[in-house]
Formats: sequence, structure tokens, C-alpha cells
Amino acid sequence: MRGSWIGSEEHRDVFCGVFIETHRPFDPEAIRWPELDAESLCRLRALPIWDEAVRTESATAVEVQALGKVEEDPVLARAIALQGYEEGRHAAILKLLTRHYEIPVSPFPEPRPPANPRWTFLRTGYGECLDSFFAFGLFAVGKRSGYFPSSLIDIFDPILQEEARHILFIANWAAYLRARLPVFRRPAFDVRRAWVITQQLAGHARQAARFGGGSQEGFTMASHSAFEDLSARSFLALCLSENDRRLASYDARLRRPRLVAPLVRAALKLLPEKPARRVERRTGSSRAA
Repeated sequence: MRGSWIGSEEHRDVFCGVFIETHRPFDPEAIRWPELDAESLCRLRALPIWDEAVRTESATAVEVQALGKVEEDPVLARAIALQGYEEGRHAAILKLLTRHYEIPVSPFPEPRPPANPRWTFLRTGYGECLDSFFAFGLFAVGKRSGYFPSSLIDIFDPILQEEARHILFIANWAAYLRARLPVFRRPAFDVRRAWVITQQLAGHARQAARFGGGSQEGFTMASHSAFEDLSARSFLALCLSENDRRLASYDARLRRPRLVAPLVRAALKLLPEKPARRVERRTGSSRAA
């Protein structure tokens, strides 16, 4: 029943409809940025994410908007265009934040529209699946530790929820496209999609390695060290629970992203249990629990 539903017009209408209905209208220029004390401002500026975050969101906006302009299916086009708008809004929010708090961001050339919008959207979407999974956990650590003031957390929590909607959309969009193909064309789609995923995994591994060498690349996984000393197992478990929580409210018939969560669930069965280190609120210190 579920397999036959994936790829149907009803499936398309549901995943596009959920995305559109859960859109939250607001103007980034209307955000009132809280005044931060010297310590909080220092922590914000020290995060090694800003160059990569602004550059990535700006490029993602252009890439998603490019597909929205050429998509022939009006139902898909409306939802993809809305996602492109939201990605552009994310880029605008980061630019406003870095400007308000005087965080330096290296200049970069304006992103150019891709030559192949559909496959670029797929590549970008799977990159978001990787980034968002770990960002959900990092955000939860920052929130419960009091690393940033609650007024700043309140601004970014709904923005992270928008990312949950984005990865839900990409998972269902890709499944819909594949199911609509003739059976003999699906293996080629799977091979190309596997190559896209491999490129994303390799790119994220390179970013993490460069950050380990002292650069500012790899912006989501890089931020882990800036918060608290968690074991690998406890951090992955937190990412998984936050990922499940943020996706739980959407229509249960919709496919959830399968890029990271199943691998993490398998890894948690193999990683040994270790005593967790208690997260101390606001002090930035930790001690054995």
C-alpha cells in the first residue's frame, strides 16, 4: 500500500501541501536582535561557522530557486519556489546577524544558477540532510547548556524547524521522482543518486578534516567542539532523538530522510556505553556524571 502510494499524485499533493501549509511568513528585517553581554558575544564570534554558513545558504538559495523557475509541474513548482524563498531568507538572516554583531565574513562571488537544476537540487538536498541531522543535536546541546541567551535561541529554533521541513520535502521529492520513472530507468537513477550521496559524504569528510587542521570549514560538525565535551555515543543519540522529534509532527505517510538516521541507529548498537559528562548550564564546564 505504502509503496504504491509513493509516486502517486496524492503523494505529491500531500508532501507539497504539508510544506506549503507549514510555511511561516516573517520578514528578516523585522527581527529584533538581542543585546549580548561581552562573554556571549565573544562566544558567538568565536564559532567557526560563519564564512561557510553564509556562503552555503547563499548558494543553496540560488540553486533551489533555479529549479522552481523551470519545474513544469505546477504543484511541485509552487513548493520548490517557496523553499527557494525560505533558503534566501536563511541567507538574509545570517547576513543580518553577522552585520549586527560585527562578525567578519570573507567576501565570496555571487552564486551562479546551476546548469542542471534538478540534479543540483538533489545534491543540495542531501547535503542539507547531512548538515541538519547534526545541527539538530548541536543546537540542543547549545540550548540546554545555556551557551547562548534564550532570546537568541528563540530566534533560531523555528529556523531549524524550517530545515526539518526542507529535508522532509527532499526525501519525498526524490522518492516521487524515482517512482514515476519506468522500471528500467530506476537503476540508472539509483546509481546517479548514490554518486550524489558519495560526493556529499566525501565533501563533508574533507570539511571536517580541514577544520581539524585549524580552518573554518565544515560548519555544522565543526561547532560540536565549541559547546560541551560529550561522548560520541551520547552526541549521536541526541542528534537522532532531535531529528525524530522535529520530524514527528508531519504526516506519518510521508517518507523520512534515510541518509543518516539508519546508519546512526546501527552505530548506536555497536558503540559502548560510557558515563556521560554532565552539561553545566552557562558555565561551560563539565564533570563526570
